[in-house]
Amino acid sequence: MSRLVVGPFNRVEGDLEVKLDIANQVVTRAEVVSPLYRGFEEMLRGKDPRDALVIVPRICGICSVSQSIAAAEALGEAQGLLPTPNGQLVTNIVHAAENIADHLTHFYMFFMPDFARTVYVDQPWYVDVSDRFAAMKGSAAQDVLPRRAEFFHIVGLLAGKWPHTLAVQPGGVTKTVAEHELRRLLALLRNFRRFLEREVIGIDLQAFSALTSRDELLALVDQQGPTHSDLFRFIDLSHGLGLNCLGGATDRFLSFGAYRHGTTHLFGRGLYLGGQNRQLNSGLITEDLSHAWMNGPDAALHPFDGVTETDPEMADGYSWCKAPRLEGKPAEVGALSRQVVAGHPLARDLVKTGGNVEARILARFLEIALLVPTMENWLNDIRTQDSFMTHASMPDNSTGAGLVEAARGALGHWLTIEDGKIANYQIIAPTTWNFSPRDQAGQPGPLEMALVGAEVQNGETGPVTVQHIVRSFDPCMVCTVH
Repeated sequence: MSRLVVGPFNRVEGDLEVKLDIANQVVTRAEVVSPLYRGFEEMLRGKDPRDALVIVPRICGICSVSQSIAAAEALGEAQGLLPTPNGQLVTNIVHAAENIADHLTHFYMFFMPDFARTVYVDQPWYVDVSDRFAAMKGSAAQDVLPRRAEFFHIVGLLAGKWPHTLAVQPGGVTKTVAEHELRRLLALLRNFRRFLEREVIGIDLQAFSALTSRDELLALVDQQGPTHSDLFRFIDLSHGLGLNCLGGATDRFLSFGAYRHGTTHLFGRGLYLGGQNRQLNSGLITEDLSHAWMNGPDAALHPFDGVTETDPEMADGYSWCKAPRLEGKPAEVGALSRQVVAGHPLARDLVKTGGNVEARILARFLEIALLVPTMENWLNDIRTQDSFMTHASMPDNSTGAGLVEAARGALGHWLTIEDGKIANYQIIAPTTWNFSPRDQAGQPGPLEMALVGAEVQNGETGPVTVQHIVRSFDPCMVCTVH
């Protein structure tokens, strides 16, 4: 038995280490360490509740809009306030744009450069993939980043700025949209769609989202060749390397529901377990502190009752990350979980033998293909003559929760107001779910579970299989330790 510490990881938002126990060149146990603490929950105590709209978007410069929406929904629930229809449409458009951009950033900047490593030099696809995806040098970055920036003008036009917009409010959005702006937004979106269909995904978006099985995807790659698009390149190498058999975790897939429409969501809320969906009872979410550098009660608490008090000397702690649990058990979150819970046939087929590295990546492309046409519909649904925001007074005493889906998965904000001030504000970010430490029962978090069984070759200090598994969850450690 040997111990290997992998980290700090490059191309990761924040600091991350992974401690691995290895026997016979296989990981037998993993501990995921979040070594940086930031303390936003402590900063928020005693503030005016509306200050959350300014403070929490600064948790992260990547999922800033998601943080804004979670805060706005928590405040809205505390006020008994829902956004206007126009306000909800604009919020959804801005949110979808951020999540799509995040999916592309993850694929091109964080995940694919690992396949340009010389460990793969003997693979038939190596020269093409290295030329395309090598970090800082590949042709993909030169092609995709300008297109991403052009697409992101949608956020600037509707939210004023990114990151850290103040446009998203409990009752809607501060920005009104004129008819000529709708035409410009639709033109931006349609240009971006053509780019996706030509270079990124390689086929019509609606045709891609209509696929129902992995076999159909493989058949497309066989017919048109792996260099037909960047997605096809990934599918080809993934099939050859067996990434669909790597990185299985809890197979409990959780989604808070994405893109609200009245009382429903475009992608539904729930827990997928054992081949079927179960209704989400958010009252059964708890946070366990037993292996975090935190003081608090022995019992795991619901976030409304949660405690964030640091203790770097805590004997059993090995991470600043708490251990969120649903019904006492860990759950995986992310684009794959969203699409599995939403019931998409392709996503369900990809996990028929369990979650895996390949499925997590493909789910992001599936989501892009679903969202871009939907954004066109949302833009067409805006009625420029109607209100974009409504208002309500802030109660002196109240509670509210904002449950949304960032690109990386389920994000929750829980707010308690007493005497007109924030008495408690607890946040569970997507990476908190996926990168959580063990809990009091000894249950590992999803990534800790997924790393068990990964191969480690003699002499590897940054095992490539470990890298692929970690990056498939797309860590954002600054959100984890907010």
